[in-house]
Amino acid sequence: MGQFQPRNTERARSLRNSATPAERHLWKYLSRRQLDGHKFSRQMPIGPYFADFLCREAKLMVELDGYSHDLNIARDTRRTAYLEQEGYRVIRFNNDDALHQTQGVLTRIAKALTHPRPLPQAGGEH
Repeated sequence: MGQFQPRNTERARSLRNSATPAERHLWKYLSRRQLDGHKFSRQMPIGPYFADFLCREAKLMVELDGYSHDLNIARDTRRTAYLEQEGYRVIRFNNDDALHQTQGVLTRIAKALTHPRPLPQAGGEH
């Protein structure tokens, strides 16, 4: 049995309370098992990182990236590598797509939930 790892719930709560407009918008569609019955959580801690949206049963993380991510490509690459080593699949979308191409984003997420291997990266990814 694994050793208990306390989660930084205070930080997660803070991140949820300061969600971007794109995160709030996408959450309207991912909350309450609205996407094919899959349960998503927001700002879930995984190791030293926080997932914008996490479907634990599918080990799928959905990340929304804004302008600041364009400046931190190396950091995002290290983060994704760590998460993939932990068994998670990570898909990224830019904030603009989440806000203005919501149905396309949801379609890609739904496909990733049922696809056995990682899909090619979605728009806005590095």
